[in-house]
Amino acid sequence: MPQDLQGKVALVTGASSGIGRATALALSRAGVKVAVGARRVDLLDELVVSAPTEMLAVHLDVTDQQSVADAVAAAVAKFGRLDALVNNAGLMQSGMIVGADTREWVRMVQTNLLGSMFAAHAALPHLIASKGAVVQVSSTSGRTASAGSGVYAATKFGITAFSESLRQEVTGQGVRVIVIQPGFVATELTDHITDPVMRAAAAEIGQSMRPLDPEDVAEAVVFALSQPAHISVNEILVRPTDQVRS
Repeated sequence: MPQDLQGKVALVTGASSGIGRATALALSRAGVKVAVGARRVDLLDELVVSAPTEMLAVHLDVTDQQSVADAVAAAVAKFGRLDALVNNAGLMQSGMIVGADTREWVRMVQTNLLGSMFAAHAALPHLIASKGAVVQVSSTSGRTASAGSGVYAATKFGITAFSESLRQEVTGQGVRVIVIQPGFVATELTDHITDPVMRAAAAEIGQSMRPLDPEDVAEAVVFALSQPAHISVNEILVRPTDQVRS
C-alpha cells in the first residue's frame, strides 16, 4: 500500500519555478506541509498563496552554507520536523569547454553539486530522526555526457556519485535516497544558457519533441516518496517518449 504523506514535512529548494514549484504544489496536494526555498522570494510568496496546505517561504541561496542551514532550521521551527528534502535548485549553462567562461563552471558546480551537498548535510540530522528521504533532482545528463554539456554533466554525474555514497551511509538508519533523472522538460532552465549557438540548439531540441511538463517530474517525486517505508525507489529515469538522445 502507498504511504500516506498527510502531515509530513518537506523542504523543496529551487521552488520559485519549474520542477521545484510543481513539486511543492504536488506535495501540498498530497497533504504535505512544505517549506519552499529560492532566491526569488516574490515568486515564493505567490506560490504560498496558491498552495492547498500550509506552506512556508524561505529565502535560500544553496551556494551559501549559512543560508542553507537557516532554511532547514526555519522549516523545522515552523513545522516541528522534516521528513523530506527535495534538492531541485540548479542551473544549466551549456557551452564548449574550449574557450569557455570558467565563471559559469564555478556557478554550476556551486549551485548544482555543492548546493545539493550543503542541503543534504544540513537536513540529515532531522531526516535521520524522522526516517525520511533525500530526493535529488538530477538529469539524463547525469547518465550520458555530450559535447557542449561537459561541466553541467559533471555536476549531475557528481550528484549520482554523492547520492550513492550517502545511500550506503544512511539506509541502515531508515533514510531513503532517491535520484530523479528527467529528460527534456519545458522549464526556464535553458534560459540560463549564454552561448547563442548552444541556446539555439537547446531550443531546436525542445521543438523536436513533446517535452515533459514540470508536473510530470513532480508526480515521479510524489510516487517515490509515497512508497512504503521498506521500499526505496533509488532511481527514476523519466524522458519524453520521443526523446532520442540522452
